[in-house]
Amino acid sequence: MDSLSIADGSTVVAGPIANRKEWFKERSDDFPIKRAGYPFVGSGTVTSKGKTVAHDFSRTAHVEDRPFFVPISKDGVTAALQKLDKQLEQTGRNNLLSKKSPVSWIGREVPPGNIGLINHGGLPKILTRPGRYPGFPLRNWWARAWCGTQGLSDTAIEFKGLTVVQVSQNQAAVVSDPQNHIFVIKNSGFVAYAVEGTYDVLAIVDQTHLSTSIKDTVTGAVLGWTHEVKMRSRVGAGGDQEYVVALFLNIPANNCAILQRGDDLELLPAGQHYITNPNVTLRGLYTLGENQLEMPTKDIFTRDQVPVGLRIYLKWQLVEPLKLTTHGYSTPYDALRDKTQSILTQIVAHLDYSSMVKQRSLGPDNLDDGTDPSSAFLDALRTRAMDEMHEAALEYGIVLKDLAVIDRQFKGEIASTMDKLTTRALEAQVEAANVDRENSNKVKQEEGSLAVARIKAQARNTQADSEAYSVIAAAKAEAERTKIEALAQAEAIRLTAKADAEAIRIKATADAEVVDQFAREMEMRRVEVSRIQAFGNKAVFVPSDGPGSQMGGAMAIGMAAAMGNGARK
Repeated sequence: MDSLSIADGSTVVAGPIANRKEWFKERSDDFPIKRAGYPFVGSGTVTSKGKTVAHDFSRTAHVEDRPFFVPISKDGVTAALQKLDKQLEQTGRNNLLSKKSPVSWIGREVPPGNIGLINHGGLPKILTRPGRYPGFPLRNWWARAWCGTQGLSDTAIEFKGLTVVQVSQNQAAVVSDPQNHIFVIKNSGFVAYAVEGTYDVLAIVDQTHLSTSIKDTVTGAVLGWTHEVKMRSRVGAGGDQEYVVALFLNIPANNCAILQRGDDLELLPAGQHYITNPNVTLRGLYTLGENQLEMPTKDIFTRDQVPVGLRIYLKWQLVEPLKLTTHGYSTPYDALRDKTQSILTQIVAHLDYSSMVKQRSLGPDNLDDGTDPSSAFLDALRTRAMDEMHEAALEYGIVLKDLAVIDRQFKGEIASTMDKLTTRALEAQVEAANVDRENSNKVKQEEGSLAVARIKAQARNTQADSEAYSVIAAAKAEAERTKIEALAQAEAIRLTAKADAEAIRIKATADAEVVDQFAREMEMRRVEVSRIQAFGNKAVFVPSDGPGSQMGGAMAIGMAAAMGNGARK
């Protein structure tokens, strides 16, 4: 019976299709089912009660029993080999583990942490105890051959039908069983012995560093990474051919993938996943974040048959990828492009060329009051295009967040002629605006010069007032200084005269108080000596009053006559 493999956040669950409903029913509490109106194909790793399920190999990967297949538990590889040896012994087959005992002095050495491999007539024999094992003839080595050692912690060991696989937290082993059924081991391991056929380890995959990057062909954003594991098979006389047997996915946060099995779709969330069932295919990877893009439209004819090409700006967010995939679109851009072209064609077909000439963009900065000739185009875009695009995008699971026409280009002869006329009118408007701007600049320059002259005149008046005030203040200060000096000089003269008078009075009083005749005579002689010293010894002192006054006048006249005669000569 065919089998169905289900990709989840950690493993792929394999089992018969007939048991699929029972399997989901038994584990309804362990996995949240996201249907969203579509059949469910996969499961997650978090339960509906908010608990994390610890997936182990025995529960998820080993659904159908395989003979001589033992999962590696916490006891390790040796315990799993012992359990497998007991199963072989119970079925009457040769033992897997050798019964030879080690010695410490001679023979082949098996270090601790390793196992020894012996070829016993084409059958495997394993030495699990460390030590030395002597060869022929000390031990019976007939039909036996020493094949070396392998580490117990090695990821994959394959020897004579014995397969040991152990993978770490970040690894995943892709294995083919003897019936060519593919299964994947993660964070676990197994020990198996193939009686018929072989267990082949096809690949050990690093789940966080997958080889192929998947990008959005429109926006260039990285949607996730994938890695295909192939198996080489011999097909009759045609030789070996490779077939894809497993697909690994690494989906970053806020992205998702869509899986398909027949007509059933599943939304695969972000995380590490893999697919081994050939009936389940990867439909596509999508981002759930915001995207923005400038998109050109095809030529659209206006009502007067003028072709026009628009360039629009779109901003959207995909919220329901299942709806988009159901409608057959591989990217949100494809859905928006077709719907936008259809809606804009309907709008522009009912508009004239004149209503679209001036307006080039639509946005919150250029909303008008309806008086502009381009208002019909703007109103149609604001009312019809945005609303219809929003409703149409919701049908595809897309939320349209912004729509703007950032450019338009008219085509054809009529558009060329009308464009020339429009260009001339715009040039005339530009020239008129330039003239107005130049006149305004000149007026502003003259007003500036006048204001500067007014300010300079005010400065000169202020300076003249300041200088006049300085002169007046200096004159007042000089007059005040002269007045003060005159008063001071008069006061000094008065004080001097007063002092001289007081000195004369005191001297006269002192002279009057002298009663001695000799003293009086000596004082008179001292006065005479002072007078002669002052005027010279040739001076003649003539009394100006009394009997000698006439003689003094005659002498003065004679002296004057002698002086005049001397001057004539």
